[in-house]
Amino acid sequence: MIYTIYMESIILRQTTTTTSCSVDQTLAVLSGKWTVRIIYRLLESGTPMRFSAIKRVTPGITEKMLTAQLRELEAKGIIKRQVFPVVPPHVEYSLTELGTTLEPILSAMKAWGESHSS
Repeated sequence: MIYTIYMESIILRQTTTTTSCSVDQTLAVLSGKWTVRIIYRLLESGTPMRFSAIKRVTPGITEKMLTAQLRELEAKGIIKRQVFPVVPPHVEYSLTELGTTLEPILSAMKAWGESHSS
């Protein structure tokens, strides 16, 4: 009985995903409380950033959450993680070509926020 309900929810989820519109696809990439903030900071800097620099310009985010968000963005192909073979480890994060295509969306969000701030 439980198995049947579980399979029905998987089928429903797959159907929803395959028939979703492009807005849903964009929101799937930008989902998460910190995702847009991280992408915006990387766009704003224009250069690769280290973990500590991203944490510094993203107040309120914990190290655990930042790690999770960076991994998720890397898995989605939005950011690139480059590890330098030195001791101590040196890791930099930058936007991929796909990630830079989000710039118009974030610029529009910024413009909207500025025009509607009180």
